[in-house]
Amino acid sequence: MKFIINRVMVVFLLVTLAGTAALAKSNMGSVSFTSNIKVNGTLVKKGHYDVRFDEKTGELSIEKDGKVVAKAAARLENRYRKAGGTEVQMSPEGMDQRLVAITFGGSNQNILVNRDGMQAAGN
Repeated sequence: MKFIINRVMVVFLLVTLAGTAALAKSNMGSVSFTSNIKVNGTLVKKGHYDVRFDEKTGELSIEKDGKVVAKAAARLENRYRKAGGTEVQMSPEGMDQRLVAITFGGSNQNILVNRDGMQAAGN
């Protein structure tokens, strides 16, 4: 009987942990920048990066080799349809390009970078 109770507790714990992981609001993906860009005033050189957006904190992180290269405040915006592939939107800013938005392939939401890292009102 003790064995059955232990098994039930382990299964319950695993289901609880899996449910918590599923509810974590974090979008992750990889992106290749074909030119240098600015993210919240930080110059990010062209290359391949991991991108992580934490919906709970509203923070977008650009990472290379496990180290955070740049961070910016961001927010989600719904799209009409899912993205076919990863999309990066940039805007000219002086002599540089500024990151405006990232959309991961298969997602129906854009991750919009707030200009100058400021949080949008009502967010």
